Amino acid sequence: MLISLFSVAQAQAAQSSQNSILSSVLIFVPIFAIMYFLMIRPQQKRQKEHTALISSVKKGDEIVTASGILGRITHTGDSFIQVEIATNTEIKIQKSSVGAVMPKGTYKGDL
Repeated sequence: MLISLFSVAQAQAAQSSQNSILSSVLIFVPIFAIMYFLMIRPQQKRQKEHTALISSVKKGDEIVTASGILGRITHTGDSFIQVEIATNTEIKIQKSSVGAVMPKGTYKGDL
């Protein structure tokens, strides 16, 4: 009788540990889904938009760099672009540092 009670208790303990593992997994699935839709997916969307922006810049576009420098593109290359930031003043920057393309007429040369 004592042996059968002991084996029943062991079986219940094993079943409860399996239920606890299953419930832990079921809790993490929705948490991961929420993190994906709130954090990962929007970041991927912004990265795609920035990549499209970088590939579409051309000579004559007025841009603002990530550091806040306003200028007009005078030359484009594969990885770098040349930007006029004042009359007779040009700098060479990486394409990836372009923050935004501004509307025409924003940059007026010497401010």
